[in-house]
Amino acid sequence: MTEATPMTKVLVFGGITGWIGQMMVELCKKEGLEVIAASTRLQNREAVAKELDEVKPSHVLNSAGITGRPNIDWCEDHKPETIRTNVIGTLNLADLCYERGIHCTIYATGCIFKYDDAHPLGSGIGFVEDSIPNFAESFYSETKGYMEQMLKCYPNCLILRVRMPISDDLFHRNFVTKIVKYERVVNIPNSMTVLSEMLPASLAMAKKGLKGVYNFTNPGVISHNEVLDLYTKYIDPTYHYNNFTVEEQAKVIKAGRSNNELDTTKLMADMPEGVVINDIK
Repeated sequence: MTEATPMTKVLVFGGITGWIGQMMVELCKKEGLEVIAASTRLQNREAVAKELDEVKPSHVLNSAGITGRPNIDWCEDHKPETIRTNVIGTLNLADLCYERGIHCTIYATGCIFKYDDAHPLGSGIGFVEDSIPNFAESFYSETKGYMEQMLKCYPNCLILRVRMPISDDLFHRNFVTKIVKYERVVNIPNSMTVLSEMLPASLAMAKKGLKGVYNFTNPGVISHNEVLDLYTKYIDPTYHYNNFTVEEQAKVIKAGRSNNELDTTKLMADMPEGVVINDIK
């Protein structure tokens, strides 16, 4: 798979009920591409194989997975279910696509790192694509961390590290919508993914035939308070928020939360021509 295969038919896993998957289906339609939302579940290997053989896509996009409801704390009490979809299922798809020579884009996560001595908070030194995950304080992130190490072995896969996704609506999965509902928020700069810019970029990257791991966030970092100040300015002038420390937050959640900055040098260097990605602020 040295040359990019022309994108003629796209099969989207997570395209029926998934937030990002549904957006990718619509995006493909807008670009005039033939697109099908997959009807099979990732953990059902034989069914996925059958669907791939029947549809015969040139490209697969996978945003299916379990994040938990209402949040990743759910995964702490449902570990087998989390593994079944996020590990076994994702590997099934990557492996089946590899056997068939199909390019597979996986919307993964960048919530597998935390600020450390080599990447201090506020330093501007971000984790790069070759960085080894150092955050396993939630079961969700733990599985995603070792999942990525296995996915990297598949030369047909484009692995995109999405973080704290922001959409231009107030959908409940939107990072902004989530934190607006919290009684208190931490105030830590983080890399984030603005979907209205980054999802079209992901399609362009798949068309170009890019593979391997990419930090898939807008360049730079923005803090929770800065996000909420913008919400107050543009959406609801009456909104008010309160802060608390990471230590205080830990007392009211089951699983730890990842805070980090991802280096986007590789992403910006390899971005297909004509794709505009703005800094996060």
